[in-house]
Amino acid sequence: MARELKFESPSFTRRLGGMLGVDFYRLFHTPLFYIFLAIAAIIPAMVSGFTSMPDQNGNVMEPLYQNAWQIIAASKPLYVIEGIADYANMNMVFIFGGIMVSIFIGYDYKSGYVKQLFTTHAKKQDYMISKSLVCAFAMACMCITYFIGGTVGGLLVGYETTVNVGALLIAILGKIIMSLGWASLYTFLNVIFRRYFGISVASSFFFGTGILIIGAAAIVENLKLPTAFLNIFLYGASVNANLSSGIGSLVICIVVSVAWAVIYNVAGTRLLNKCDVY
Repeated sequence: MARELKFESPSFTRRLGGMLGVDFYRLFHTPLFYIFLAIAAIIPAMVSGFTSMPDQNGNVMEPLYQNAWQIIAASKPLYVIEGIADYANMNMVFIFGGIMVSIFIGYDYKSGYVKQLFTTHAKKQDYMISKSLVCAFAMACMCITYFIGGTVGGLLVGYETTVNVGALLIAILGKIIMSLGWASLYTFLNVIFRRYFGISVASSFFFGTGILIIGAAAIVENLKLPTAFLNIFLYGASVNANLSSGIGSLVICIVVSVAWAVIYNVAGTRLLNKCDVY
């Protein structure tokens, strides 16, 4: 009797490792990644420089910041934006980082890569997890180049450099950790709007700007209700990573980032399983 051949499906670790290898290869071999790394470094340096330029009457404009590190993180947790300086910090990475994710994932559908991928019976959850991890890595790298550009810009302008080093490190690490949550959200949004590239970019920009939490916080504030809870799932605890942060703030960022990753990866996987992915 002929022996029956049995083919074992690859393990989850092996499948995910193979997909991560492909996605990281694509990331490192596309100019898009390096362009956005440069953008992340240039923007904070430009913001620092513009705040010290003279206006049309020759008067030097009042600086946005009092301290060089405020371009990295706000001085305190803010749930309602009090000024542009509170907004223009490393959280900007989550705006143009979202655009990068939209372009990176959008190419999968435009090039037909997704059709080829899922035709070979690749797991939908592997796709979601791989994209979330690779895009999180890219956004974490953008946080690092942002820090470099912001530091150089602040020092060149001559801002004060006094800071609690521990709080600064926690703020930077907290925002890097939040890259996982944000990347998972953007991956989910791009799965929803996979046929509409323009809408996917616009939705990523909308969520990245924090307009949702700003509007919700304004409404809640008018109702005299506490606004801190809005931060947890409306803006990813990013405001907890600030220049007065402690270990508790870092823990919040870790918990929320992981929660976002689980929620959006599960939701994205179910959507891909139930709908036409092409």
